[in-house]
Amino acid sequence: MKFPGSVLASVFLFVAETTAALYLSSTYRSGGDGMWQALTLLFSLLPCALVQLTLLFVHRDFSRDRPLVLLLHLLQLGPLFRCFEVFCIYCQSSHIEEPYVSITKKRQMPKNGFSEEIEKEVGQAEGKLFTHRSAFSRASVIQAFLGSAPQLTLQLYISTLQQHITIGRCFFMVLSLLSIVYGALRCNILAIKIKYDEYDVKVKPLAYVCIFLWRSFEIATRVIVLVLFTSVLKAWVVMVVLINFFSFFLYPWILFWCSGSPFPENIEKALSRVGTTIVLCFLTLLYAGINMFCWSAVQLKINNPDLISKSQNWYRLLVYYMLRFIENAFLLLMWYLYKTDIYMFQGFVLLEKVIKKDVTAN
Repeated sequence: MKFPGSVLASVFLFVAETTAALYLSSTYRSGGDGMWQALTLLFSLLPCALVQLTLLFVHRDFSRDRPLVLLLHLLQLGPLFRCFEVFCIYCQSSHIEEPYVSITKKRQMPKNGFSEEIEKEVGQAEGKLFTHRSAFSRASVIQAFLGSAPQLTLQLYISTLQQHITIGRCFFMVLSLLSIVYGALRCNILAIKIKYDEYDVKVKPLAYVCIFLWRSFEIATRVIVLVLFTSVLKAWVVMVVLINFFSFFLYPWILFWCSGSPFPENIEKALSRVGTTIVLCFLTLLYAGINMFCWSAVQLKINNPDLISKSQNWYRLLVYYMLRFIENAFLLLMWYLYKTDIYMFQGFVLLEKVIKKDVTAN
């Protein structure tokens, strides 16, 4: 049975980022920066609440009699409890022989034009671990793009205004960047598994490294561009954010309305029509949040029973990166035209410090 390392990584990022946000907000409070404290807490506690709801929704705990679990999620301790539950299942699975197993059939990746079908026994413990991994993957994506991404942008903007970076804020920004990259990595892995659903896919470590580097540079570039533009044109950045958000939020709905398909009713049996609408709106909200900072890798398709398109549209990928390049170039141009002399001054001060260190060393 596979070690639940992804669950451990998700919980670590969740706990570390939340703890760092609470510490940094306390420093803002002691320094008299009430607005920065409020925004830091908002971008930390809101995704925390959404993560708790996601874990409860995936495990269907709303319709089950588990008051202790609901209380732990209400106290924002749900991920820690779920992680403990995962490792209990993992440790007990090697000592308990399961009487009931199910058989899944997958095909091996084609080699020399041939592909063999393999059968695999899946026990109840492994099925539960799969559900937990799926839940934590979704929670990581929510934490990354509805919390960590705006949080990283905010903290970098504060550092630009104050013209210095504290150790606590630097550590927090590194955690936020890791959380965003990890969330984007989960999107890429999900896209690969959806495309090759019939095959037994094993992603190699080198592929993880390449995706990690690609996503790190993409997200860092986007955040830096937004922060630089905000530092000189604060009012206009609201329009840029709203255009980006509503473009990606409305795009899946426009495709759905143009397709003429009936309203999806089979997302969850326990959900009413209003509940289904709320879930779909939340999914499009998350889809818009992802695409504001990087390519989502998966395409939301409301008229599909799985809500995700299994075919990769390379034309959309090309259009997305072309438009993103044009937008980033335009924002950088606006920053260059309206920037003040303070950026040049900071550059000369940094260069002077480096020269002094070299002269002292010699």
